Amino acid sequence: MELAYIPSPSHGVRYLGPIPLRGYAFCIIIGVFIAVWLGNKRWVARGGRSGTVADIAVWAVPFGLVGGRLYHVITDYELYFSEGRDWVDAFKVWEGGLGIWGAIALGALGAWIGARRRGIPLPAYADAVAPGIALAQAMGRWGNWFNQELYGRETHVPWALHITSSEGGRVPGYYHPTFLYESLWCIGVAVLVIWADRRFRMGHGRAFALYVAAYCVGRAWIEYMRVDDAHHILGLRLNDWTALIVFLLAVAYIVVSARKRPGREAVVEPGVPGGSTLDPEAAAEDKAAEDKAGNGTVGKTADETGDATGSKAEDRTGDEPGDLAGPDAVAAKDEAESAKKS
Repeated sequence: MELAYIPSPSHGVRYLGPIPLRGYAFCIIIGVFIAVWLGNKRWVARGGRSGTVADIAVWAVPFGLVGGRLYHVITDYELYFSEGRDWVDAFKVWEGGLGIWGAIALGALGAWIGARRRGIPLPAYADAVAPGIALAQAMGRWGNWFNQELYGRETHVPWALHITSSEGGRVPGYYHPTFLYESLWCIGVAVLVIWADRRFRMGHGRAFALYVAAYCVGRAWIEYMRVDDAHHILGLRLNDWTALIVFLLAVAYIVVSARKRPGREAVVEPGVPGGSTLDPEAAAEDKAAEDKAGNGTVGKTADETGDATGSKAEDRTGDEPGDLAGPDAVAAKDEAESAKKS
């Protein structure tokens, strides 16, 4: 018996009267709220209107859930359509089985529809929500813990996951908690995207592409550790090949986009008064630079004006002393005319 391990919950569902409260569903819902909350903060900082992220999420989330389920059912069709299986189980999302690749792909389609209805560029929206999506994935992976699924090889490390269920072909024992590895990795991806976005002011979809590329790196080695049934191609699990291809596409997008459209979008949401993609720190720096430049110009103008006025006065003094303006000059002229009349 292991002295230290991560216990599995005895039940993945509790009942409030006739209403089932499923841990897997709660993890997904909490993840969505985290993504919308953080995405909204980043969208406003980029010059967008508060609430826009949630409005578009109304389209993106349902599409993402359908896409995630479709990817899982298609790639693991034997679980639902082989002999002795019930195809109705394909609709039981609460039992687990959402493929992130399908969720992102179809979720992006839903986001495009929502963004198009508001006249918003999809890449700008994707950049804003990218780290929030990573955190949502981190939260969602704990749903696998509630369902006692998606664990790795047997191990005796102190943080081993203790599987107690024998349903669905499970063998009770101690395994690598790959759900935890991926959850921690996704948190790291979110931190990386936030840092890189602030450091390099990434725009035009590059922050989202960085999230995709970074996630694929982690998914590849975590996927390699898993022991659940999966299709293999040339000795690698299907999801490893998917991660490799998507990673290459994301990196290519970053490189090409940076060359064709450097910098960040000037306006992310039409009709927002004073809307700007500048975050508060960048805006403060730009304002300070403008003020400094403005003060220098004013000072220089004043100095030049003074020099010019002085030079002009000196020229007039030297050339036409009788035309000097001022009380003394006028008084002297009046005295001269009075003496002349006398």
